[in-house]
Amino acid sequence: MSSLDTLAPRVTRIVESTPVQDIHTHLYDPSFGSLLLWGIDDQLVYHYLVSEAFRQMDLPFDRFWSTSKTEQAEYVWNALFVEHSPVSEACRGVLTTLRALGLDPRRQDLGAIRRWYAEQRPEAFIDRVLQLANVERVFMTNSPFDDEERAFWKARPARDPRFEAALRIDPLLLSWPESAERLRRWGYAVGTEASEGTVSEVRRFLADWTRRIGSRYCMVSLPPTFRYPADTATTWLLERAVLPHCREFGQPFAMMMGVTRAVNPLLRMAGDGVGRSDLGALQTLCAAHPENRFLVTCLARENQHELVVLARKFRNLHPFGCWWFTNTPQLIEEITTLRLELLGTSFTPQHSDARVLDQLIYKWHHSREILADCLTRNYARLAGSGWEVSDDEIRRDVRELLGGGFHRFCGA
Repeated sequence: MSSLDTLAPRVTRIVESTPVQDIHTHLYDPSFGSLLLWGIDDQLVYHYLVSEAFRQMDLPFDRFWSTSKTEQAEYVWNALFVEHSPVSEACRGVLTTLRALGLDPRRQDLGAIRRWYAEQRPEAFIDRVLQLANVERVFMTNSPFDDEERAFWKARPARDPRFEAALRIDPLLLSWPESAERLRRWGYAVGTEASEGTVSEVRRFLADWTRRIGSRYCMVSLPPTFRYPADTATTWLLERAVLPHCREFGQPFAMMMGVTRAVNPLLRMAGDGVGRSDLGALQTLCAAHPENRFLVTCLARENQHELVVLARKFRNLHPFGCWWFTNTPQLIEEITTLRLELLGTSFTPQHSDARVLDQLIYKWHHSREILADCLTRNYARLAGSGWEVSDDEIRRDVRELLGGGFHRFCGA
């Protein structure tokens, strides 16, 4: 029987050395210039930290938002790293990142850290971060409804092959009358009511942008109020345009379920909350559209067990990641263990959801540690049942979990 003393180092070594496919981020190809965020100030004004900092500050919201990014970062730094111990996961992430880059926030004040970043060349820094995080491919979130991003795509930038595109269509499905007006301005002859002509033009729009950006999958972030089926524009666009488009292009449809927008508008991007999703809608989608493939992550902890059970029933459903409010060590461990015990290795345990390049370092350092612990416990139980895993078997499983299973599910 394998002892944990010998098994744990083997698993950890393989998990740490296996390159990852980060299947969902909010990063941008380097050719998009300022849209790719990096550096200490961008880390500190990340919305995870901003919402936490406001719990420690008496500062009026409008005063904070009226200041520069540099000043906002200083407010957050003082509130969370100077006046209080940085014990939260988001704070610890900043420290893990700085340490990996050779910086000591105990010895170097914020000004010194900024000066170090100012000396970095962007191209070399990108290479260094990807190497430190052991990430070989990053999947972006790309919306043609974002005017700033849209302008870059229209200019057809030279692409970095390590950055893959994913087509995000939230406004199309969730704000149809307004989106219809935008599509008309862009040359697509759509109406606000359901019609064959409108469906054809929406599909033309999706096809044009899928080809333009080289999208690997189509995606939407859904509120907990999402229902299917329903007598709504969302349903008829989904059934008659989006899902047929995904079938035509052989791509999965990714659903990030459970975000409640603007629970506290004063916090801006940091003000979104969580709600329990109706996974009966997902069950109906999977059953009604067996030729479509669904990549799904849920924001609410309360949905995790039901999602895994649904995945056992529908092979066209692939759970992935521990998203946003579930991206804490306790919940990552709980959710990953649940999935391993019910799905084996047929899921993708994590994605970084990074908005700042540097975050790839901490998000993958922390997640790999938890994944190694979860796998070690499961392999030890296997050994207790008479099945000793070899290093080759561990490598196979880890490759599957860190991107191989996702690629096979995508039909790649």
